[in-house]
Amino acid sequence: MLRAARTAGVHEVWSLGDVVGYGAEPVHCLATVTAEAVRQIAGNHDLGAGGRVPLSAFSPAARRALEWTRDTLGPVGAAKLARLAPTSTGEPSLFHASPRDPVWDYVTTDEKARAAFDACDAQITFIGHTHVPSAWCLTPDGELTGGFVGGPGEMELGEGRWLINPGAVGQPRDGDPRAAWAVYDPDRGTIAFQRTPYDVAGAQNAILAVGLPEELAQRLAVGW
Repeated sequence: MLRAARTAGVHEVWSLGDVVGYGAEPVHCLATVTAEAVRQIAGNHDLGAGGRVPLSAFSPAARRALEWTRDTLGPVGAAKLARLAPTSTGEPSLFHASPRDPVWDYVTTDEKARAAFDACDAQITFIGHTHVPSAWCLTPDGELTGGFVGGPGEMELGEGRWLINPGAVGQPRDGDPRAAWAVYDPDRGTIAFQRTPYDVAGAQNAILAVGLPEELAQRLAVGW
């Protein structure tokens, strides 16, 4: 994904959280994102691995993965995670889940998108957490348009306020196993949703090799 971003001319990387928690290489992922990202926030799994969210809040498979991740990262990784918050205000604003609840809210419906707009007055807000690309617009007359994005492509950010989810580089959940990310161009006023193939089998084998739950490996092949 980083190679594809450089090829696309990207000069800043923003990370919306959950860098660790499901995969078999948390040390490498955390070090890479910390080095590359100009803006980086924490997701619920980052907070869990860092001991700031109780592991009882997660599903059994996620909890097992987080226990292993916490041990693997050690105190150095925990210190890196401790510096991250689940929000980054400014323009655009970044929230891991949503402005209404930065840690746990899943913006999956028009009603939740409207509630997110009500909780933040930024012109453009980026969110993650659902692992599904989406783009909602609240028009100047109060109409809500948009929703989940069906595939790669560029979208003009016209009048109104925008709530954008670029998807997930790891573990996308829209039925497409390729890494999902997006290129935001503030000068042109566009967002370009991207999909990048990666070594899914290699990631699966690594997950199984360290003894993480099999379902975390299987889901990578189906994008869910």
